[in-house]
Amino acid sequence: MDHMKNTSNLKGIGFLLLAMLVGSLQAVAVKWIGGNYSVLEIVTFRSLVALPATLIFFRLEGKKGLPTTSNLKPQIVRGLFLFFSYTTYMMGLAALPLADIEAIRFSGPMMITILSVFMLSEKVELQRWLALIVGFGGILLIVKPGSTHFNEGSIFILISVLFYALTVISTRKMNATDSSATMAYFSSWVYLVAAFIFSPLAAMVGEIPNAHPSVAFLFHPWTMPTLLDLFIMSGLGFVWAIWMYFMTRAYSVAQASVIAPFEYASLPINIMWGLLIWHEFPTTTTIVGAVLTLLSGLYILVQEQNQKKKPQIVVDNAAMENEA
Repeated sequence: MDHMKNTSNLKGIGFLLLAMLVGSLQAVAVKWIGGNYSVLEIVTFRSLVALPATLIFFRLEGKKGLPTTSNLKPQIVRGLFLFFSYTTYMMGLAALPLADIEAIRFSGPMMITILSVFMLSEKVELQRWLALIVGFGGILLIVKPGSTHFNEGSIFILISVLFYALTVISTRKMNATDSSATMAYFSSWVYLVAAFIFSPLAAMVGEIPNAHPSVAFLFHPWTMPTLLDLFIMSGLGFVWAIWMYFMTRAYSVAQASVIAPFEYASLPINIMWGLLIWHEFPTTTTIVGAVLTLLSGLYILVQEQNQKKKPQIVVDNAAMENEA
C-alpha cells in the first residue's frame, strides 16, 4: 500500500513539474510579443481558443451538452477576478524580469490566508501570523518600494496575486456544486466579454506618451498580428489546456500535501528562461526575498495540512485554470 502511494505521489510530482514547465511558456510568449500588441488583444485571441477547450474537459468529466450552473452571479464575479488577475499579470510581464515576477507571486498563499481571515472568518494562529510577516518582508526586498530600483510593474503583479487569491476564495465556495470544467467554461466567457468591453475604453484613451511599459501594454492600439504572432496568441489557449490537464492529473493521482510545495519549481524554471532568452539573472536581494517568501508559503501550506478539520488553503487546481 505504501509503495503504491509513493508511486502515485511520484507520478503526481512529475505531472506537476510538467505543468509548471508548460505554464512558464505562456510568460515567455507574452513577454516575447507583448511590446507590439495590446494586452487585451492577446487576452481575446487566447480566450477564443481556450473556450472550446473547456468543452473538451467537460466531456472528459463524462458530461454532455453545455455546462450549466446555479451560481451564475458568483461565476461571473469569479471570472472577473481571473480576468483582472491574468491581465495585470501580463502587464507586469512587460516591465519585470521573469524571476522577479515569479518571486512576487510566491505571496499567493500569504494573501489567501489573509483574505480567509476577513472573508471566511478563519482563525490564524500566532505562528502563521509570524510566517506572514516574514513573507511580507521577503516581498519588500523584491519590490524595493521607495528605492531608485523600484519598478511600477511590481504593483501590477501584486494586484494580480490579490485577484488570484480572491479567485481561490470564491472557488472554494463553489467547488461543491460546480466542476472545474464548468468554472473554466464560464470564466472563459467572462474573459471574452470583459476584453470586448474594456478594449474600446482603452482605445478611447489611446497611447500615452512616455508611459510605463505596463501601462503602455494596456493602451497599445490593436494591430493586425503577423501570422507567427497570431499563432502564438492563439497558442496560449492550447498552452492553458495542456497546463490544466497536467495540473488536474497531478492533484488527482497524488496527495495535495505532498505535491503542492513543488509548485515553487516555477521560480528556477522562469530563471532558466530569463537567463537563456533575455540574459536576465535575479539580484541577490531578489533571491533572498524569494527564499523568505517561499519559506513563509511552505510553512502556511504545512500548517493548513495539519488542520484537517478546516478547509484547505493549499492552491486549488480548479482555481488556477486561467492563471498560469
